[in-house]
Amino acid sequence: MKKNIAILGSTGSIGTQALDVIRSHPDTFRAEILTAQNNAGLLIRQALEFKPNAVVIGNESLYEKVKEALEPQMIKVFCGENALEEITEFDTIDMVLTAMVGFAGLKPTLRAIRSGKPIALANKETLVVAGNIITREAMKTGVNIYPVDSEHSAIFQCMAGEFHNPIEKIYLTASGGPFRGKKAHELHEVRKDDALKHPNWDMGCKITIDSASLMNKGLEVIEARWLFALEPRQIEVIVHPQSIIHSIVQFQDGSMKAQMGLPDMKLPIQYALAYPQRVRSDFPRFNFMDYPQLTFEQPDTKTFRNLALAYQAMEKDGNMPCILNAANEVAVAAFLKDQAGFLQMPDVIEQCMQKIPFIADPSLEELFETDKETRRLAREIIYDPRRFAHLPCDH
Repeated sequence: MKKNIAILGSTGSIGTQALDVIRSHPDTFRAEILTAQNNAGLLIRQALEFKPNAVVIGNESLYEKVKEALEPQMIKVFCGENALEEITEFDTIDMVLTAMVGFAGLKPTLRAIRSGKPIALANKETLVVAGNIITREAMKTGVNIYPVDSEHSAIFQCMAGEFHNPIEKIYLTASGGPFRGKKAHELHEVRKDDALKHPNWDMGCKITIDSASLMNKGLEVIEARWLFALEPRQIEVIVHPQSIIHSIVQFQDGSMKAQMGLPDMKLPIQYALAYPQRVRSDFPRFNFMDYPQLTFEQPDTKTFRNLALAYQAMEKDGNMPCILNAANEVAVAAFLKDQAGFLQMPDVIEQCMQKIPFIADPSLEELFETDKETRRLAREIIYDPRRFAHLPCDH
């Protein structure tokens, strides 16, 4: 039987690659639900090709455009934030792929879990912001969460057959991004076009900037804590420029397992959607002779301070990871609009972590309030340069 997939964020990088997987395996998967926030044109083209049961356009002003295009095809069309949540309760859905970017993915993911739907998780911010709540709800409903990030998929694959064996440590690998090896004084004039040139991965703008600043790896560290029930001391980041080893698990006897492959997000997407089966693919195969050397180095957390800030937020816990994430989303958006410098992003995040009130055991409502207040403060900091005056230019 085909597995019916709801793709939340079908027009983004992960969503479009997930549809590539579905297109390659029409007898195994079906795109049951597609959603997008603003990209109505691509959503319409996807719906016309894959003929889903329903689509949701988050931006309500685009509803009529989408409805007019899809109504003749008998495809249901919904709009708005509430619809993005409610659509996850459709009985016809077998799995929900949460590929939305940022904090916006939290509510729909939580709604899907509460309705008993297995989750293929590509929205790391959900676990960063509300890991305790999400994992508790998943345990309560018996819902499995399958990681889609290449690093967490690698850990998950290494754990196959080992779930009864305690993990001593995991190593999350990082490419180092386009600025690996550079120092702070070399990054003052960096602009978005420079930061969007990732050496190995083809990703959306937000995650590519996060990769350049090492915030992406920081968010993945926090996500790994919740996915694999680890303590912060058990999670280490190593820079691996070739992006062939996607992550490593070390067990209590000292043995280590690594998952390897060419950098291609379609593989972890397919693994999550098809689990526990491995579905045949025509993805390019790795050739050892093309990579005669695999190298590793320590991340530079003095220059790329976001990784250190993420570890601080994870250690502090409570609503601190929520503060970290909200401030980062605002800072990245400003950087992409040339309204903030590359080195100002960690300054904005640090100030928000210092000034937003800490809550040790926040409720979901308190997390939403924390997110709101952090975004307000981050915007104030960005648009009032005097707030940077007390911080040194180089770190």
